[in-house]
Parts: sequence; C-alpha cells; structure tokens
Amino acid sequence: MESTLKIGMIGLDTSHVSAFAKLLNDHTQEYHVPGGRIVAAYPGGSPDFELSWSRLPGFRQELADNYGVSIMDSPAEVAERCDAVLLLSVDGRLHLQQLQAIAACRKPVFVDKPFAVNSEDARAMAALSREYGFPMMSCSALRYAGALTAALQDAEQGAVIGADYYGPLEIQPTQPGFYWYGIHTAEMLFRTMGAGCQSVRTTTNADHDQVVGIWADGRVGTIRGNRRGNKTFGGLVHREKGTQFVNTAAVAKPYYASLLEQVMQMFATGEPDVAASETLEIIRFLEAANESRETGLTVQL
Repeated sequence: MESTLKIGMIGLDTSHVSAFAKLLNDHTQEYHVPGGRIVAAYPGGSPDFELSWSRLPGFRQELADNYGVSIMDSPAEVAERCDAVLLLSVDGRLHLQQLQAIAACRKPVFVDKPFAVNSEDARAMAALSREYGFPMMSCSALRYAGALTAALQDAEQGAVIGADYYGPLEIQPTQPGFYWYGIHTAEMLFRTMGAGCQSVRTTTNADHDQVVGIWADGRVGTIRGNRRGNKTFGGLVHREKGTQFVNTAAVAKPYYASLLEQVMQMFATGEPDVAASETLEIIRFLEAANESRETGLTVQL
C-alpha cells in the first residue's frame, strides 16, 4: 500500500463522516490522524430512517465541497478506487448488503457501529471476511475513550473483577433496543472484561434499562441505559484492591481520534485490534439483552 492510503467512505448519513474527514484530511486539526485521506464516497441512506435521510445531503456536500471527495454511484466503485474502506452507514441493517458489494475487492474494512442488528447478519459478515481474506474491524469509539484506556493501563489495584458502565439509551425502532446506543457501553464493558459472557438479564422501564451480564468465571458486568437525565458516558472498573471511576469527559482528546488511530493501524498492518469473535459476542450480547428486555427472563448467550 502507499504511504498515504486512499480511503473510501460508504454511507454519508452520520456525523462520523464529518468527524473522520476532518481528522484524516485536515492536517491543521489538533488531533489529526496521519497516513490516509478520504478520496471517494458512496452516499447510501435509508428512506425509512429519519436520522439517515435527513442528514445525508449535508454530509455529502461537506465531503465534496470541503475535501474534494469524489462521489461514486456504488459501494463497489468506492472500493475499487481505494486502498481501504470506512463503512459508515448509520443503519446497521445495511451493513451486510454493503459488505457483500465490496468483499471481492479484498480491501481492509472498518464497519462503524452497530456492526449488525442481529447475530445472523454479524456471522455472515465475519464469514465474508474469512472467505475473501480481507481484514475487518468494528467497534464504538467509546472503546478507546482516553479515560477508559488510562484506567485499564493502571493495574496497581490488581485484576479486574467486574465493571459497571452507563450512558444514554435512546430507542430507535430501526435499530432495535440496545443496538443503537447500548453498543457504546457494551463496547466499554467488553474492553474491560474481555469475552466470555454467558448470560444476561435486562430490567427495563420508561426511563432506564439495566443489563446484568454473568461471565464464565463468575465475574459480573453491567450496562445502564438512561433516557432521563444526563447523557454522559462513564463507569466503574472494580479491581481486587479498589475501584476506578472512568469519567469519559475528563480527557480532551476526541474518542474518534483514538479510534481512527487504531483503524489506520489495522489498514496498514492487516491486524485488527478487536477480534471478530469478540465483535460477534458483543452483537449477541445486545441481541440477548433485547430478548430479555422483552421477556423479563435471563437469556443465555
């Protein structure tokens, strides 16, 4: 690959389009991420999802006018013109179809959250990566929040024995239950606890949801979704000798910059920081949390 990678975007209906373009293409940005440049994009969009169709024209125009990005007629055209792809469509229902359209190009792909909105699609996407041999990674930017990274690097209080995270949980019908915003706290939880969750149980009411996950080694991890009150993210990391508070607002560096650094590393080396198996478990965790939300019962992963 070239020293400056040509990067394509698929799906111009999310604020991540603007954030990523600024960090990659604008060298004057304080947290500029070097190594690549957005050069081509496919708009995409979902006519039944207001947060998709209403935002798409503005982000499309921003890319074309401010960054000189060429707008293509299909996802495949984007992949053919680029060294790597950011699949950013805000609607997780489209990700499998769009990945199928570019898989044969065998380019490294970052799939924005939510990776998929059911386990069947998620497994099919992972299978495409294996079949065609292209590197793929997906996660929420909150996984790389500076405060979380600092807490996990400070192991003086011993091993992690549990964790509790909280954040906003707006409900979007097209991205059911926890897939839309629960993905953020779930990513923080899994980065802290690692894979191995065996069961979940959700408690829900009009204002809040709480998911309790039990790991195979007996550890307990929770995520709390708020629809009333503050819209901040944070949490507690419980260790053998004490508990750390993770205040994501305490670090100035944007989550997106830290995420893009990991994505660019994956584009350059072919080695994703998040294993496909963990991403599949996170999607199943959210799916099971939704099932429990509906039934009130404990659901096995």
